Amino acid sequence: MRRILQVIKMLLICILALPAFTVALPVRSTAGDSTCGYSACHATKPGYINVHIIPHSHDDVGWLKTVDQYYYGLKQDVQVAKVKDIIDTALDELKKNSDRRFIYVETAFLWKWWLQNDEDRRQLMTDLINSGQLEIIGGAWSMNDEAASNYQSIIDQFTFALRKLNDTFGACGRPHVGWQIDPFGHSREMASIFAQLGYDGVFFARSDYQDRQRRYQTRNSEMIWQGSANLGTSSRLFAATFNNSYYPPSGFCFDSNCAQLPIIDDPQNPLYNVDTKVSEFIAYIQEQAFYMKTDHVLVTMGGDFHYQEAASWFVSLDKLIKYVNEQQAQGSTLHVLYSTPSCYLKAVNDANEVWELKEDDFFPYASDSHEYWTGYFTSRPTSKYFERKGNNFLQICKQLYALADVEDTYSEDLQKLQEIMGVYQHHDAITGTEKQNVCDDYNLMLYDGFQHCGKIIDRALNKISARGDSTLSFSSCLLSNISQCDISETSLNFVVTVYNPLSQATSYYVRIPVQDGTYSVKDGNGNEQIIQLVPIPDAIYKVPGRDSNATQEIVFQATDVPALGYRSYYVSSTRQERSYLNTVSENATSIGNNYLQVILHETQGTVKSVIINGTELPLSQNFYYYEGWAGTNAGTDDRSSGAYIFRPIGSEATVVSGIATVKIYKGDLVEEVHQTLSDWISQVIRVYKTEKHIEFEWLVGPVPTEDMKGKEIISRFNTNLVNNETFYTDSNGREMIKRRVNYRSTWDYVVEEPVSGNYYPITSKIVIKDENKGLEMAILNDRAQGGSSLRNGEIELMVHRRLLRDDGMGVAEALQEEAFGKGLVARGKHWLLVGNITRSDGCSLACQERKVAEKKLLSPWVLLSNADNTPFTEWTNSHETQFSGLRQELPQNVKILTLEPWKDTSLLLRLEHMLEKEEDTNLSQPATINLEALFAPFSISSIRETTLGGNQWLEDNTRLIWIDEEGTASTTRQSKGDIPNVTLEPMEIRTFVIEIDRQKASHTQL
Repeated sequence: MRRILQVIKMLLICILALPAFTVALPVRSTAGDSTCGYSACHATKPGYINVHIIPHSHDDVGWLKTVDQYYYGLKQDVQVAKVKDIIDTALDELKKNSDRRFIYVETAFLWKWWLQNDEDRRQLMTDLINSGQLEIIGGAWSMNDEAASNYQSIIDQFTFALRKLNDTFGACGRPHVGWQIDPFGHSREMASIFAQLGYDGVFFARSDYQDRQRRYQTRNSEMIWQGSANLGTSSRLFAATFNNSYYPPSGFCFDSNCAQLPIIDDPQNPLYNVDTKVSEFIAYIQEQAFYMKTDHVLVTMGGDFHYQEAASWFVSLDKLIKYVNEQQAQGSTLHVLYSTPSCYLKAVNDANEVWELKEDDFFPYASDSHEYWTGYFTSRPTSKYFERKGNNFLQICKQLYALADVEDTYSEDLQKLQEIMGVYQHHDAITGTEKQNVCDDYNLMLYDGFQHCGKIIDRALNKISARGDSTLSFSSCLLSNISQCDISETSLNFVVTVYNPLSQATSYYVRIPVQDGTYSVKDGNGNEQIIQLVPIPDAIYKVPGRDSNATQEIVFQATDVPALGYRSYYVSSTRQERSYLNTVSENATSIGNNYLQVILHETQGTVKSVIINGTELPLSQNFYYYEGWAGTNAGTDDRSSGAYIFRPIGSEATVVSGIATVKIYKGDLVEEVHQTLSDWISQVIRVYKTEKHIEFEWLVGPVPTEDMKGKEIISRFNTNLVNNETFYTDSNGREMIKRRVNYRSTWDYVVEEPVSGNYYPITSKIVIKDENKGLEMAILNDRAQGGSSLRNGEIELMVHRRLLRDDGMGVAEALQEEAFGKGLVARGKHWLLVGNITRSDGCSLACQERKVAEKKLLSPWVLLSNADNTPFTEWTNSHETQFSGLRQELPQNVKILTLEPWKDTSLLLRLEHMLEKEEDTNLSQPATINLEALFAPFSISSIRETTLGGNQWLEDNTRLIWIDEEGTASTTRQSKGDIPNVTLEPMEIRTFVIEIDRQKASHTQL
């Protein structure tokens, strides 16, 4: 059977072969001949165990030290790490011996080095890349986390980095494989992204210890991974797991900080150790080879910030290779060679093996029986929220830069935000597993990125809106989540501009903090808008660091804000007496609209049920906490809960309070309940008049620890739905994956931690379904969190963590975040949708969930302009008050994932089908878009499709073919030849470089 499959594979290679690997989109060409990629690999030896030595350095883009401290080698007392020396000395050592190899991963550091070096040093790097001695692996700005990162941010940071590599090194700088050796679990969507980037495989070290044991016992530590349930065999790629470490074998660390002897080959030296080292190495390889399907063994030779003195490594590795290979004369069957992950992968592919198929993901990750790395799904909740807003702002910044033809002088401002957003995806950044001072540095850089992109948005909106010389300053209120905004609080008149980054027109409820008074809101045509003034919740006044005189929020609906466009409104303080709200007496027990109602317990003040389409569904919601284990970390049985690890004491959570004091407000636009459950937890439950979901805005902190108990706070929703311990979670905000309590699909799971062992990353939403009732319930979030459905009818999401002990996993700090001298306060939102699983008309519930999630990920953005010196009439005469960047809306199931300036007169455009197969009867069908008729500010003169990263023409991409044990082969995604009327299948993303002509189009004003 195996021989038949091998023949099938060879036939498929012949049938599916594409044109030769070619340079795609380079700005500069490389001088002279280059031999890189697979052709640069050293020859392996048939009939031998080929040992692929992989020299590498894992360089965290921030962790125990900041990015710059790592690069320049500051604070060596914290960690001996100087990335500049790693790159410099590795280049010098590679130059000495053409057999040597070295890989580099983090483009953020590589690019910093490139900018700071002269032409001779740059040329040395270029020559080594062209020769294949230095190989770029992974290629992203940072080695991203795979749990808390959203797919849009992942794609962005790859695109940004791959463009730098492509423009600088051409085809030889283009990676072939992913290298995700340190993230704490691995997502299926990440595998799909690698496949769509055109990569052939991915390597990683961390996988669940039970899973790893099974894989090694069955010789399945290497596999074919199906990255998408929707995209077919083109989403497949090779995946290799290491034995939970990317470090060298014991006794073979030759780094200057390893405190181990190098290989000493002088027989006269009393420290001579060649025979011992050779014997130990051969024994190690023979053991490892037993678990491999092919005659190839990969050995990682490096670790965190290794090769600061690269000679200490390469001198010993040269000797190790030499002396082990000399044993062939004595009958040894080992052949050791310098290699790279790409070369190893190509050698394995040439072996024509068949492989086990992996269709789910690698979450949650446990390194031992009580070490479930599920705490970082929630750690540092405010940073996770800030990052999500950063993505929102970056997409708007890029869109407006492209639509308004902002001058090239602003390109560095755009790069500032792109750079920090790339850094923030790092597996010790968005995860919350960095030291506090490093987290502060990340947030400072992100704030700086906001300021730089704010300049672009201000310039773009003035270019689009201003007539003549009249201008306004467009500013964001980054503290609006605590009801603080300087412009709205201090201006008598101000303009509110609502920009919509979505691909369809949308209506959006604007909330702006103001001081006591009465107000008027008009649109650009002078039409008075319905508004409501809602008091700011009492708990907001107590948030540490809040510096605001606002006491209420203006609420109004910006209706039909055009796609990739804006509407502006004029807000003025007025002395006219108005009634904006109705304060309901304390015995009121419900809020709602024409679609749904929320019913409260009469005496408890908590949620009792919801009424949807006339049917009442029991539903409760409240806050609980798990007490975090506080151990010594002396062994796995005494492992503490910390930044990485979630380990509660027991399996039951403690309710914070069973009773809430409430205030209820009802008006023309929104009805809301202000709940106070304790002096550190409060919540607002809202139902807007035209929305079909319920908003829960929670405020948690400072989490009390005076009782010497670390606490992990959850919001729990409970219904009478029977989901049979089955639930669904998103993968990086895209495809949903089925989960079962206490179950793993690829091995017989032994339950040791019944709570944390069933926690999964919730980047976008979590869903339970009752097939008998035909109902489902979904909770969507505004940032990455950990969550689960541990019992029938339940969903819980962890919203905050404050712990007293470090978990011993490296960061060496307890997760005791503070701000303004007090425990951190976090405020965020959940959105609840409940209804029928299937619908024959309109948009299904799953479709509605997708739309809500998209609107929360890419929320319309509110910009304010002081207009005290600009009366309403002057404003309307001197500014365009509405604008759309599209000639026509996209279909409801398609969105513009990316629109950004590219090179010269070109833009990068990505389109995405938003639904999965069978999520909706109508909208899960293919969708077709005419690109030439899409944009208003310019016409398109040419269109060419690329791989996902924008760094290679699609027709030039050729991927290795892999065969699973059923005989199914992986494929390379083919060009459809359907430009300009492009068609997208469910969950498909297509990327184009479009050349534009701004002279043949004009702005569309509505």
